[in-house]
Formats: sequence, structure tokens, C-alpha cells
Amino acid sequence: MESLVAQPPPLRKDESGVVRIGKTRVRLETVINAFKAGASPEEILLKYPSLSLTDIYAVITYYLWHRDEVESYLQERQSIAQQVQKENEKRFNPEGVRSRLLSRRGG
Repeated sequence: MESLVAQPPPLRKDESGVVRIGKTRVRLETVINAFKAGASPEEILLKYPSLSLTDIYAVITYYLWHRDEVESYLQERQSIAQQVQKENEKRFNPEGVRSRLLSRRGG
């Protein structure tokens, strides 16, 4: 029997600091949020076929072993997303967007 070798999790940080899975553009929070919402790894694979089932299981396992660290990262990403949303709403007032779009369309 060959010796067992633990594989590192299939996670990588991109140039903007977002953790992505394997060689895909799928973000860590996408898989973890789906898992926390009750999706099985197989269901996650159906939604994100660019992932491999092995990578999904590895990411979930990593999350379960490093829950505090991952939750901290998820909270940080949520905070950044909220800040970006606020900045965008300051620059582009969301009030009346639907009516403006409909008026441009002529309806």
C-alpha cells in the first residue's frame, strides 16, 4: 500500500483577493452558501458544472475543518459587497430605475 498523502484544498486567491475553487471562477462563498442552505455536493455540481465533485467535497471538508476561518472570510466578503453596493447606489441612484428603463424602451 502506498503511503497516504493529504491533498491541499483546491482553493486559490485571485488578484483581487477573492478565493476561487480550482481552476474555475466559482467563488468559495458560492459553494459554502449553497451547502449551508442545504444543497448536497451533487446538487451544487448541477448548478456549477465547471466544478468537479471531488473539489466540491474537498471545499466542504475544508470548511468543516476550518469553520471559524472560513466564516471570517465570508463575513469579510459580505462586508465588502455591502460597501460596494452603497458606493454604487451613491453614484447611480436606484430610485426610479424601472420607470426610466421602461420609458427608454417606449413602454
